[in-house]
Amino acid sequence: MGRKERYLVGLDVGTSKITAIVGESTDDGGLDIIGIGLAESRGIRRGVVVNLEAAVESIKKAIDEAELTAGVEIDSVHLALSGAHVKAFNSRGVVAVAGKNREITREDVRRAIEAAKAVALPGGREILHVLPQDFVVDEQDGIGAPVGMTGSRLEVNVHVVTGSQSSTQNVVACVNRAGVSVVETVLEQLAASEGVLTADEKELGVALVDIGGGTTDFAIFERGSLWHTGVVAVGGDHFTNDIAVGLRTPIPDAEKIKRRCGCALSAMVDPDETMEVASVGGRKSRVMSRRILSEILQPRAEEIFHLLWDEIRKAGFEKSLNSGIVLTGGGALLEGMSESAEQIFDLPIRRGTPAGVGGLADHVNSPAFATAVGLVMYAHRNQGASRPELTSAGAFSKVTGRLRMLFKEFF
Repeated sequence: MGRKERYLVGLDVGTSKITAIVGESTDDGGLDIIGIGLAESRGIRRGVVVNLEAAVESIKKAIDEAELTAGVEIDSVHLALSGAHVKAFNSRGVVAVAGKNREITREDVRRAIEAAKAVALPGGREILHVLPQDFVVDEQDGIGAPVGMTGSRLEVNVHVVTGSQSSTQNVVACVNRAGVSVVETVLEQLAASEGVLTADEKELGVALVDIGGGTTDFAIFERGSLWHTGVVAVGGDHFTNDIAVGLRTPIPDAEKIKRRCGCALSAMVDPDETMEVASVGGRKSRVMSRRILSEILQPRAEEIFHLLWDEIRKAGFEKSLNSGIVLTGGGALLEGMSESAEQIFDLPIRRGTPAGVGGLADHVNSPAFATAVGLVMYAHRNQGASRPELTSAGAFSKVTGRLRMLFKEFF
């Protein structure tokens, strides 16, 4: 593997922050995280560009930070896509096996997948992913790898992910104007699942819930494949706004209070605990009970989980989640979220953090980095198809100190 081919970059353009992660493929086939860039997100709301110039500047800042900590020049990235404009559905394709001996070939599989994605889409939409779920050979279902089997009829079930062309193109245009090209766009839930879910969880049935700043994205896996994806239009910023209104404090201070003192389950908070709350208009700060803050946050957390449960039941997967639910994303950092979710779902709940990488792994061991690290892992697994071109800019130095400054600003 050439030196340029060793480096992979994931870019997560979220509502609250933009994260760039640089990974390096190791000689033994592993993956090391060697660079991290963080920037406050401006000009992006719920996965859609609302101010192009502001978005470009934010993306450029995150990429510059990643270059600085990794010691490489970033030319291209794998980009996560999310937001309410992303829609998905399941489809089926059927073809006759063409081989002389009726032996199924890779070409037959390709034709079946092409048939499955040959569906009429509404104007202005494009296909982002066609993800095979399972195959059927002459009415024998549940087949994972049909190549080499014998049969006369091949069917495939796929999960088709689509997005708004204009929304996708606008995000890609921002990345391009920041000075880098986009190798591939990847669904946010798919990227996050790469970093935080285990093969056993995907096989038994699990829901991945990514709580971001503007939206909560979820994906349901069963029998090792992705079967359902969706978006709930409530996220971490709604918690912040609730605090700002409920405690009459500026939004920046509300965000700090949420991170420092927030808890999504009031029963976990000691009634005697207090906190200092900034006032608006230059008035004096106040000392208030932390329980009051928790009583503001708990209803919003319960709203998210009730909306999610409604979506899961509507899709018919309420009895398929044998491995429970994995919470990830920045919103999962809020204390009490897992406990609040357990009360709503009555299922095993865990907080998902990226696993399976080396290098600066300790610095990205947080749900907030699930998508960006997952993007690099996804790119590494599919490295044969396409690789970013990065040029070495020398070994990085003082990385830990620089990262500590970044993390202090954002977490």
